[in-house]
Amino acid sequence: MLFKTFSAAVFGIDAYLVETEVDVVPAYEGHFTVVGLPDIAVKESRERIRAALRNCGFDFPSGHAVTINLAPADIRKEGSAFDLPMALGLAGCQGSFFGKVLDTHVFLGELSLDGGVRSVRGALSAALAARERGIKNVVVPEANAREAAVVEGIRVFGVKSLPQAVDLINAPESFQPVTVDTSQMLTEASQYSVDLRDVRGQLSAKRALEVACAGSHNILLIGPPGAGKTMLAKRIPTILPPMSLEEAIETTRIHSVAGVLEDSRGLVGTRPYRSPHHTISDAGLIGGGAIPRPGEVSLGHNGVVFLDELPEFQRNVLEVMRQPLEDGRRCNDQVSC
Repeated sequence: MLFKTFSAAVFGIDAYLVETEVDVVPAYEGHFTVVGLPDIAVKESRERIRAALRNCGFDFPSGHAVTINLAPADIRKEGSAFDLPMALGLAGCQGSFFGKVLDTHVFLGELSLDGGVRSVRGALSAALAARERGIKNVVVPEANAREAAVVEGIRVFGVKSLPQAVDLINAPESFQPVTVDTSQMLTEASQYSVDLRDVRGQLSAKRALEVACAGSHNILLIGPPGAGKTMLAKRIPTILPPMSLEEAIETTRIHSVAGVLEDSRGLVGTRPYRSPHHTISDAGLIGGGAIPRPGEVSLGHNGVVFLDELPEFQRNVLEVMRQPLEDGRRCNDQVSC
């Protein structure tokens, strides 16, 4: 029997929909195969899915050949967010959804062995991708619900466990979508732990920071150890203009994909401050790789990147910074050093 569900995968900071096709047929020797260029985390999902189904009271198709295809099959898939849609596909093959077709839902979630649904990366990007494809319902782990609910025009449901996800499909009227007040979220998240007003003295340095921030200029801080360069740099975001909702969503997408977003906040409301160590590689600073990952410059988008002990950085690392510094563009990354 064949059953299909939808999920999403992240490439860079953007997401694209993935069709999860689950096929279960009787076989003399059962096997569990995942195809569609899965990485190690996706391949290992068969053990998590098998334990989660059994511990939640669902039957695992023993004595059957299980084949799961993640389409499009020519793009590499990574991460544990496919656990939930694959488990639901197996449950659907066994008639758990009474013939329902799940083409109006996108599912994301990592399964624990007891059937719990753990948080994943990139929930906000996945919600945006679902809206672009016209899919109105997004089911994510409860920890990611506020993050995904920032996207308007879709209904976001947070689930704690695999049985709860099954109940959501069979009895959707008993569940309410998660709603958030984005303005209030942004206000609550826009509180800094430090402030430039805490600095006593340093009048010339503070004046220079104010001029640089007003004109979106880069700034070079020179002085002996202990002069307060790092202390002042940490407080630069506090005198930048407040983040708009559009900027907050852009920044949240990057932090969510990188796995550094605080689940309880759901939205990044303060301008980022990133201070990478001088031993960082060029890929760690700018990002990239076979599967693109955000670097420190991307994580500092709409905020500040502070290169402490600038002469200690390797030459090739500084060279990759030359282009954005020469262009002076803020549309992708604002860089201060």
